[in-house]
Amino acid sequence: MNLADHPTVRELAAGAQASTATTPFDPEWLKAFCLEAGADDAGCVSIEHPDLADQRAAILKFFPATKTLVSLVARMNREPIRNPARSVANLEFHHTGHRVDEVARHLVAVLEARGIRAINPPMAFPMEMDAPDGRAWIVSHKPVAVAAGLGRMGIHRNVIHPQFGNFILLGTVLVGAEVTAYAKPIDYNPCLECKLCVAACPVGAIGPDGHFDFSACYTHNYRDFMGGFGDWVERIADSRDARDYRRRVSAPETASMWQSLAYGPNYKAANCLAVCPAGADVIGPFLDDRRAYLDAVVRPLQDAKEVVYVVPGSDAEDYVQRRFPHKRPRRVGNGLARVGSVRRFLHGLPLVFQRGRAKGLALTLHFRFTGAEQLEGTVEIRDQKLAVREGLHGEPDLAVTADSRTWLGFTAKERGLVGALLSRRIRLRGSPKHLLAFGRCFPS
Repeated sequence: MNLADHPTVRELAAGAQASTATTPFDPEWLKAFCLEAGADDAGCVSIEHPDLADQRAAILKFFPATKTLVSLVARMNREPIRNPARSVANLEFHHTGHRVDEVARHLVAVLEARGIRAINPPMAFPMEMDAPDGRAWIVSHKPVAVAAGLGRMGIHRNVIHPQFGNFILLGTVLVGAEVTAYAKPIDYNPCLECKLCVAACPVGAIGPDGHFDFSACYTHNYRDFMGGFGDWVERIADSRDARDYRRRVSAPETASMWQSLAYGPNYKAANCLAVCPAGADVIGPFLDDRRAYLDAVVRPLQDAKEVVYVVPGSDAEDYVQRRFPHKRPRRVGNGLARVGSVRRFLHGLPLVFQRGRAKGLALTLHFRFTGAEQLEGTVEIRDQKLAVREGLHGEPDLAVTADSRTWLGFTAKERGLVGALLSRRIRLRGSPKHLLAFGRCFPS
């Protein structure tokens, strides 16, 4: 049969439309549909929005047709998130997350029926683990929500919706068509800068000055996620027998990992979300009686006797022992040292930098990587702040020339420094003491 004689082709030739719709559509219709489908708010932003510049290339690589991003907001119930029982909070997280994905999937189906191409990346739990650039996620939902006028980032790095506060989860749909009008960011920040999130964080990840210690938050809160799971697997592999495993991993920790594998990854804390009083629906009790709010919401989380996961030698370990002596610090790894490439090593340094360990340190290092991956970079530590730049800049206190694979093995603690120096796979120009001082700022 000739293709032109196929019944489907003949039907289309007789008048059916095979082309994809490209004309702009009404954002108000889209928002109304999202609300009816189960979202609590929604907004549209153009792929050309300047706030999305740093992720535009990655989005277009995944879905080149993208012209519009639809940001979805689903409100969470507040009391479950505030409860010290993590099972209650995690149940709320999972149910709300599933609702975001269902709304996004439904929207894609409706747009497809209208001839508009669209894709809904998952609202959480990045899955593109083998991405060459290390971006396991397709789109960062928080910047999209801010650009779409659905809130602003608080000092705790969560988006605060003007009505629902930070008791929300976010999703994004990539749409291959434009809308007739795009939303604008709100003109104020709902964040009260009350610092309750600072007071409630069990690992000191949020500084009063706005500094955020990613490593501290990642190590504890996401213990049952990627990095913690990898560390757990390695503890199994390193165990001589069942008795040795039980010495390394407690029975509650094994059960917690099993629960996360069976029912979905569980967070160890969401204190920053729980105590935040921002948002029109949330702020009332805080304004009415702040002492009562502290007693009912903040102190139960501070007083909870719990295991807190920390990297040995980290600022978080010191913080727990000093601020919450009734909590039990548990030394673990977080997988952040296993970066896979020297480019990711350099770009990941700000995520694991411990400014408490950098007190009084003034240091400039040049890195020149050779072999399988070639790259040059400059790292500066001054006034407990870190700056990382590609290329060699200024006069270094220490110059490091290293075979890229050898260096990655060294940072992952799979290769020794002495052997690498003797084989000249790693060469130093300057005092080795500077390398030791540098290493203390990045425990992992």
